Amino acid sequence: MTKIERVRAVIAGEQPDRPPVSFWYHFPHEGCCGQGAVDAHLGHLTRFDLDFLKIMNDNGYPAQPAIETAADLRDLPVLTGDEPEFARQLDVIKTLTEQLEGEVLTTTTVFSAWTVLRRVVTPRTDNTHKPPVLGGPVNPVDARLTELLQEDRAAVAMALDAIAASLANFATRCIEAGADGIYMSVRDDWVDTEANGLDTYNEMVRTGDGQVLTAARGAEFNMLHVCGVARDFDAFADYPVQVINWADRAGGPAIDNVIGRIKPAVCAGVDNLSTLPSGTPEDVAAEVRDALSQAGGHPMVISAGCTYDPDLVPPANLDAMVSAIRGGQ
Repeated sequence: MTKIERVRAVIAGEQPDRPPVSFWYHFPHEGCCGQGAVDAHLGHLTRFDLDFLKIMNDNGYPAQPAIETAADLRDLPVLTGDEPEFARQLDVIKTLTEQLEGEVLTTTTVFSAWTVLRRVVTPRTDNTHKPPVLGGPVNPVDARLTELLQEDRAAVAMALDAIAASLANFATRCIEAGADGIYMSVRDDWVDTEANGLDTYNEMVRTGDGQVLTAARGAEFNMLHVCGVARDFDAFADYPVQVINWADRAGGPAIDNVIGRIKPAVCAGVDNLSTLPSGTPEDVAAEVRDALSQAGGHPMVISAGCTYDPDLVPPANLDAMVSAIRGGQ
């Protein structure tokens, strides 16, 4: 099979000649936009001979006025999706599409409205993007959002609606630029807390998720990434996407708990936070074999649960993830 045929087979619920495999990480600053981003993506794809390409997006959301009070959130505009920060990502997608010439399917990152709002409320001074933190103390950004919810819940909802509409416009442009789908990253454990209200995601965020996915509904390779430790995994598994990716080992649920009862194809298997940085190649290969065993004959995609830290992960462990399904381990 070709790489595209292999992925399409899994999406169709059919067994390919072997499971597709891919993984991704956040490139350094010079790999975020322009030719540097194109070279970083193509180099990564070629180095590990991956079956599809997840196009990273660290170009950010267009700058917004400082948020001093919750009332400021009421003034966030709906963007057209081609503002400078968006345009940098669109240029990367266009160039990669041209240079790949149909070699692999691509899916490009679109963060959820809540994730974007976190960055709007507290803009980053450090653009370094590491793998997600699971558990631990409340992040100051999340504490600030809780304060804003308590100050003016309706204003936060208005901001999320404006951001979701903007992201929907951006998603449309990503597909027009040549991406085969979007990779929508969502996270509800930031949202549904005792302080915010345990149904806040359903109240304020989920409709916006649907708006973004509707904008990309004609694409063939839409993926959903459930980041963190999902409060309601099944609600995300009902989203209209072809593939769902999550940290099955670090965050759960386990593959064998969901693969036979959800519609999207499963993309998971290897622990990005523990096994990849700290295990041996044999440990990585064992997780691949275990993931396929859990799948119980259902077709699936092998990947890590989320991004990995390239400064900590030995390339031999990434090679082991690939070779384990190609008969090399």
